[in-house]
Amino acid sequence: MESYLQSITKQFQYYKSLGEKAMDKISDEQFFWQYNAETNSIAIIVNHIAGNMLSRFTDFLNSDGEKPWRNRDAEFEEPTGNRAAVMDRWHQAWALFFDTLGRITEQDLDRIIYIRNDGHTVTEAYNRQLAHYPYHIGQIVHIAKMLASDWESLSIPRNASAGYNARKFAQEKDRRHFTDDL
Repeated sequence: MESYLQSITKQFQYYKSLGEKAMDKISDEQFFWQYNAETNSIAIIVNHIAGNMLSRFTDFLNSDGEKPWRNRDAEFEEPTGNRAAVMDRWHQAWALFFDTLGRITEQDLDRIIYIRNDGHTVTEAYNRQLAHYPYHIGQIVHIAKMLASDWESLSIPRNASAGYNARKFAQEKDRRHFTDDL
């Protein structure tokens, strides 16, 4: 289970990095752009991810993950302030998340925690977030890719799979995480 904790830590670091690299490619104006009133801007998505993290991982092992102070509906309204303020909240949330994850022990993984009174093992709670955050980060990447004037692939570029595979298969077989050399 130690390898599980290391693996999910790397997965979350990878997706955080993807989101940040995508956001680095857009302007402040594009950060707040919405296709229409029913879609979310990158700012709204960032605000939602941060709100979710702050709620879920504040006092993670001891209190329900849906905190009474969280206003989820407000997370889907255009954030007030500027991009720096929204990104400060993003960084604060990720710092809390990684701090909490770093304190989880193998013995904690089967403990029951609650989200809206639904019991989850710690493992299930992290797996839930490992599906939720990349879902939204994929939205961030998609929107940024549509808006950026100088998009550069964040993974294996189009028509570069053969070269990537050749490089991977030229390496000796070894136990490593796929994100180590991206």
